[in-house]
Amino acid sequence: MDFLISNAYATDGQAPGSNLYFFIMLVVFGLFFYFMIMRPQQKRAKAHRDLMASISKGDEVLTNGGLIGRVSKVNENGYIALELNDTTEVVIKRDFITSVLPKGTMKSL
Repeated sequence: MDFLISNAYATDGQAPGSNLYFFIMLVVFGLFFYFMIMRPQQKRAKAHRDLMASISKGDEVLTNGGLIGRVSKVNENGYIALELNDTTEVVIKRDFITSVLPKGTMKSL
């Protein structure tokens, strides 16, 4: 029955050059992670921060929830008042704005 099972012999546990190979693969995965995941996310976050800083009264904006409105008041504590029409005004957090729309977008809808 021994001819079906090969014998296992003890070794020191390391193949020659395995430490160098492990280090190179670790660096490659680290670079891949940085350039494919972290860097694009940082660029998007910076663009969103710049958008939040540039919002002023009178801008027409689109929110995450799909509301389109004109900014009527900007508070320093991070909230914005949006006019949805002449009679309706909502207060939202500044972070929920997705984009600033061109002037006249609300009239064209």
